[in-house]
Amino acid sequence: MRDTYRHGDLRRTLIDAGVAVARESGPEAVTLREVTRRAGVVPNAAYRHFANHGELFNSVRDAALTAVADTIEKRLLALGPERATLDYARATLRAVGDGYLHFARAETGLFRTAFVNRFDVTAGAHPSKAGRSGLNPFQLLSAALDRIVRCGGMPAASRPQAEYLAWSAVHGMALLAIDGPLRSLGAADFEGLGERLLKMVEEGIAAR
Repeated sequence: MRDTYRHGDLRRTLIDAGVAVARESGPEAVTLREVTRRAGVVPNAAYRHFANHGELFNSVRDAALTAVADTIEKRLLALGPERATLDYARATLRAVGDGYLHFARAETGLFRTAFVNRFDVTAGAHPSKAGRSGLNPFQLLSAALDRIVRCGGMPAASRPQAEYLAWSAVHGMALLAIDGPLRSLGAADFEGLGERLLKMVEEGIAAR
């Protein structure tokens, strides 16, 4: 173990090590001792870049949020060029939900890390917790809902805070899939159930 780090960016190395720990074992495993061990330095070396464990953990959580956003953006890119149609707008909403559910199952440790304890993904776009678009997961959802309103698929009067309703439904299913009775579902069955949920969300949003 070293008390110095001579090759590259130690701050970035520590965050990457924290992400690896979170991916494997979840947020509780992201301790200062384990992260610095992975990075190959003594624990005190981390204090040159982070004031305390909480600051390091928040950076790891931001990286996890970025990973969620990246997964959602891949689903959005798969829809092709943006179109000013209601069908496209609704497809973006489904893509956001599908990416979110897929990430929860595929990257459970990072998903738990992204949304553990108190978190606020609504506090402006921040590069450390956003995808390539500059938007974090919550903002990607909000953008999809705004697009639906612009295309006439949802009354403007119903738009305020609708993202919380959609997010609650999808996040709830994600938790059931990783910690609850849906854990035993196979991939195909879970995907089918997810499609039904997203259809319910879409139809509920369209209700006037």
